[in-house]
Amino acid sequence: MKSLLLVVATAASLLVASPAWAHDASWDLRPTGVDARLRGLSAVNSKIAWVSGSKGTVLRTVDGGRTWASVPPPDTAVLDFRDIEAFDARTAVALSIGAGESSRIYRTADGGRTWAESFRNTDPNAFYDCVAFFDRFRGLAMSDPVGGKFRVLATRDGGRSWRQVPEENFPPALDGEFGFAASGQCLTTAGSRDAWIATGGGAKARVLHSSDGGWRWRVTDTPLFSSPSAGVFATAFRTPRHGVAIGGDYADPTGTVANLALSRDGGRTWSAAPQSPVGYRSGAAWHGSSVIAVGPTGSDVSRDGGRHWRKFDSGSFDTVDCDGTCWAAGEKGRVGVLTRG
Repeated sequence: MKSLLLVVATAASLLVASPAWAHDASWDLRPTGVDARLRGLSAVNSKIAWVSGSKGTVLRTVDGGRTWASVPPPDTAVLDFRDIEAFDARTAVALSIGAGESSRIYRTADGGRTWAESFRNTDPNAFYDCVAFFDRFRGLAMSDPVGGKFRVLATRDGGRSWRQVPEENFPPALDGEFGFAASGQCLTTAGSRDAWIATGGGAKARVLHSSDGGWRWRVTDTPLFSSPSAGVFATAFRTPRHGVAIGGDYADPTGTVANLALSRDGGRTWSAAPQSPVGYRSGAAWHGSSVIAVGPTGSDVSRDGGRHWRKFDSGSFDTVDCDGTCWAAGEKGRVGVLTRG
């Protein structure tokens, strides 16, 4: 009996045990030398990361954030690069947002020394929000609804060229529904074929899901609060089945509206978590089995897959990305790397 009790006690301790950083997590700030708001972020590894944002800003580090190189496309100081996807120290795709021709996609293959403009929106009714990739070649870019349907572009050559996914492959958008270009995470991918679009603004906060590489889409309601300033701002999937949707109301950043939902079936259904971060959160990322959430009023960590949360930082960040190492970026050029205390 004593042996059995010891086994049970040991198993219980393993269930509640957590990595040290889950208790002692903090952001180690890596000064960028700019005051732009950095909502685009792509973490390649512990040394290499790209960030992008307002005032045509694109920065790259190859030494863990000790130094940063300013590498924007030429003549783009008026653009707002809200999303960037990088594959290594040389190759990246950057998206600028806005109505009409402000929405553009650029690609570099030499670390930002030169860029090629691979897409420029000419439809005044389109507004591109986010870009995401399945791998180095296949990717998607998403616009707010045009003519009552979300619009998505697809690439199969690493962002060198783009073509539009047929509008009939999308369910009708709700009145006032759109994506939030707050963190570069309103369009995300997991695995080789699954992609998700996060929405708000309408009567319901919803998530569109594609299981065929972005060609066909279906939509599901979430329990998150929705309004012209609220909804799902980001999704993050650990696997093509297990994910979180996070958001809130950016007009009430400390409010307690429903801002988190979990899915265990690839986004076909969403349920509220037992606990959620307090306030508006614009970005989320998986770090192993844990989830990091960020927003203008702080950062939170969940070590049980999104069910329970603990705030560990009160500083402002807009976006987070993890690839072995977690990076975060936000207003006034703020960039941090997650440490273990």
